[in-house]
Amino acid sequence: MPLLSAARAVRENAHAPYSGFRVGAAIRSGSGAVFTGCNVENVAFPQGTCAEAGAIAAMVAAGQREIAEVAVIADSPAPVPPCGGCRQKLAEFAGPDVPVTLATLTGETLTTTVGALLPGAFSGLHMGRG
Repeated sequence: MPLLSAARAVRENAHAPYSGFRVGAAIRSGSGAVFTGCNVENVAFPQGTCAEAGAIAAMVAAGQREIAEVAVIADSPAPVPPCGGCRQKLAEFAGPDVPVTLATLTGETLTTTVGALLPGAFSGLHMGRG
């Protein structure tokens, strides 16, 4: 299944009763496996989980640690980028050149990279690790 199709499919499972804004994310790991996540809202804001964070958690739970590609889709007028926290989460497992495809349900897409989304990312190098 293409990555954007996987993100679109998992978006249908989002739990967004408060905002009504459902997001789906899919990541391809370094091994080629695809992991998906959808946003899960909670009435006690900000205790929800972003779609990107869910996909990353699924990848890590499967024992993988490298992101090779990302896709995010939402029902919006323009492609929606990950929030700041998810940009940092993506940077933890992806190099700056990893492609990120952002899409709308109507087919508009924008392709960027993790590095363009989060220039100057904080990393283990800043802590003397890595």
